[in-house]
Amino acid sequence: MQAVASARKKPTVVLQASGIGYYGLLGDEQVNEEAQPGNDWLARLAVEWENSTAAVEEMGVRRVVLRTGLVLARQGGTLSLIALPFRLFVGGTLGNGRQYWSWIHLDDEAGAICFLMENQAAHGVYNLTAPNPLPMGQFGHILAAVIKRPYWLPVPGFVLRLMLGEMSNLVLGGQRVVPMRLLSAGYSFKYAELQPALENLLGTARR
Repeated sequence: MQAVASARKKPTVVLQASGIGYYGLLGDEQVNEEAQPGNDWLARLAVEWENSTAAVEEMGVRRVVLRTGLVLARQGGTLSLIALPFRLFVGGTLGNGRQYWSWIHLDDEAGAICFLMENQAAHGVYNLTAPNPLPMGQFGHILAAVIKRPYWLPVPGFVLRLMLGEMSNLVLGGQRVVPMRLLSAGYSFKYAELQPALENLLGTARR
């Protein structure tokens, strides 16, 4: 904020990185950018963080808020952690399996950011998630099929709470978030469906 305020030549756009934690834990309720913030700790933190750049708009600078979901990448990140028990033949349902995971392929994360940065009409909040979020159980079945591993060993919710503490809420609570404004702006997803996204990232896509 101070850098923008003191700059003689203002930037044309400020990108504010945020997350879908803004919406709180909503189970299977589908939400878009028009939804109100949640009431949990992570949601309140997201609100405060997003508000920290709001003043640039009063300086005449275009502001884009990026609420990112679960980013799937080839190396490191969340996918490696999720895939590990499957690779060890102990993959299965986490919690009840009905909680939604709102994901996005890294290529689309980068593509959407570039699209919004270059699109002069883009401003305000955009969800960076694929248009087809899935329940954890369905996500797990697809992952197991892609890497040719069994899907059989459930992990009860109380075990995850003991292992992860408050962070377990992100795994067990679920968020069914859709990128309404990104689609309306004209962005075309390279990976709108989970299976081809995982096949690309895990090296099983047909050449």
